Formats: sequence, C-alpha cells, structure tokens
Amino acid sequence: MSHEFRDLLKQVGSGSHTSRALTRAEAEAATRLMLTQTATPAQIGAFMIAHRIKRPTVDELAGTLDAYEKLGPTMPAIAPDSAYSRRALVLSCPYDGRSRTAPVTPITALVLAAAGVPVMMHGGDRMPTKEGIPLIELWGQLGMDLRPHSLEQAHTLLNRTGIGFIYLPQHFPLAQGLVPYREQIGKRPPFATVELLWSPYAGPHTLAMGFVHPPTEEFAKGTFALRGQTDWITVKGLEGSCDLARGRTAIVGVNHPGQTERLLLHPRDYGFESDDVELGDEGTLGDRLLDVLSGNPSELAKTALWNAGFYLWQGGAADSLEAGLAQAHDIIATGDAMAKLNELRLQAASLNQPLAYSRS
Repeated sequence: MSHEFRDLLKQVGSGSHTSRALTRAEAEAATRLMLTQTATPAQIGAFMIAHRIKRPTVDELAGTLDAYEKLGPTMPAIAPDSAYSRRALVLSCPYDGRSRTAPVTPITALVLAAAGVPVMMHGGDRMPTKEGIPLIELWGQLGMDLRPHSLEQAHTLLNRTGIGFIYLPQHFPLAQGLVPYREQIGKRPPFATVELLWSPYAGPHTLAMGFVHPPTEEFAKGTFALRGQTDWITVKGLEGSCDLARGRTAIVGVNHPGQTERLLLHPRDYGFESDDVELGDEGTLGDRLLDVLSGNPSELAKTALWNAGFYLWQGGAADSLEAGLAQAHDIIATGDAMAKLNELRLQAASLNQPLAYSRS
C-alpha cells in the first residue's frame, strides 16, 4: 500500500464536509502514483470514483496533465523542412468513441493535410463505458494500421503525410494500464476529461477539443490558462467529439493570444441544416467514408464538408467559413483528399514493414 497515496485519497474521499481539493502538485503526485501503479488497485479505484463524485478542479486537472507530460509521450514538432508549414491542429475526441452518430473526423484530417495543415490525433481501442467505435478503428477501416508504429515512426508519418496519431496502448502504456478501472467502476473518471485537454504534440499548435456538458468547457478554459495553452478551440460536438453537428447550432469557443470569440454557427445559414447522420452499421462506415472521398453526394458527405470547411478556416488555410467550405468542396471533388488517403496508406504500410537484415 502507498501511504503517500492514501493521504491524497483521504483528502478527496472524505465526504462533502471534510474533503478538499488537491493542489496542482498533489494532483500531479496522485496521477504519477496511479500511472505507475504504485498505488494499489483498491486505492486507484477508490480515488477514481471519489474524484468523480467530488468533481475535479482546474488545479487538479492541470496537475494531472503535468504528470501526463512527464510520464507520457510527446510527439516532436514537425520537421522545419516539411511540406506542412502551417500551425498544427490537435483534434481531441473522447476515447470511448461514437455509438450513435456517424463520425467524419478522418475526412476532416485528410482534407486539412491536403491543404497543408498538419493534424495530430490521439486515442486507444474500445473503451468503457460507451465502447463506441474509436478513431483507430476508423483509420483501420480506411485501409491502414497505425497501431504498430513506434513514436519515431508516428513522427515520420506526420512529417511525410501531415497526419500523426498517438496510440495509447503503444505509446502510453502507463495510461493504458488504467483503462480496466473504467469498466470496474462503471463510470467515466476525470481521466476522460483529461484526455480531451491533453496535447501530446511539442510543436506550435491549436488544440481543438469536443465537449458535451458546459462545465467541461469551463474546466478546459481554466486548465488551459494555468498551463499556458493559449491557442484552443472548444466544440460542443457530436457525442462530445470535434465533429460539428448539423441538427443544431454549433457552439464553438475560440481562443488565441489577446483574442477570445464565441461562435454560434447555424447550419441553415450555409445550406447544411439536417438531422445528424446516424452511425448505422459500423461495418460499413469505412465504405461510406470512402464514398464521401470519391465525391458521391450524401448526407454524410454534407456533414464531412461542413466540418472540413470549418477546420480549414480555423486552421488558417481559409479566410472565412464560406471560403473554407468552398475549399473543402474542391479538395474532395478534385480527388486531393482521396490522394492523401492513398499516400497515408502507402506510408503507413511502409513503416509497418520489418527492416531487411543482411549479413556482411
């Protein structure tokens, strides 16, 4: 048993009248003890459920992210001589995936990379409690396996294609080790919020995070301020993802140094109002995304265009949302997005090949 962790657990789990929030340094220590599993399983499970009931503070979230930064992977900045010179976008979506609506995040990434905007994503496998389809499976359905790549290989892929992926089981096994606790406690712990705020990329970037509940956005603002993250976008997206909805007004927060905006984007004003596309058969999702990349019209294609246009605008490749929508249409219609997918497939496959061995 970790006596250090027991003292921290007592602070957050002593009830509404006697518990107190951890300091940033204490939260970092608690996270370190959980990630390294110096704390016992009983202590870790108790902390997760107590912390969920208490609700985390911005200092605690900042401390947890401090531990992630020290113990987790950091993707190096894209090479200066890379073709992707624009500021990167980090797309942070819930790790437990999508179970109701069809995701278009991979198409957004492909369109952005085709326009010269590098994209970083991160996530793991199916995860409690939703067990929805995760990003890694979406990329798999599109014809590439990003799971075996080392961090160095993932960085190579980013330099070559403008798309990078941090895969939790491969690149951050300490965090992967805490995933089973989510199923055992039956609830999403505050780590699920931390994953939305985490940016495992060392280069200049804007972090775009999805959220569902307004308190999550407020936690994000305070945590970003404490950690010096000045460039961020918050999106009340589909199932908490970065995907903008079409069935309701898109609520977006945008922050850059000296500038904060609240955007209320009405899809009807741009000809995109409709019910959001249901997930349907997971097994056909890859084919439906390929249809979009092939330029075939559909409601899912409109959702992809709505999102790609928005992120081209926010990624600095377009001067306005209208210009971004037009540019996204052209990138898909001319086959540039499909060409980017084929390039990504080729490069990912080449990195998965074992090195040839020869005797001298």
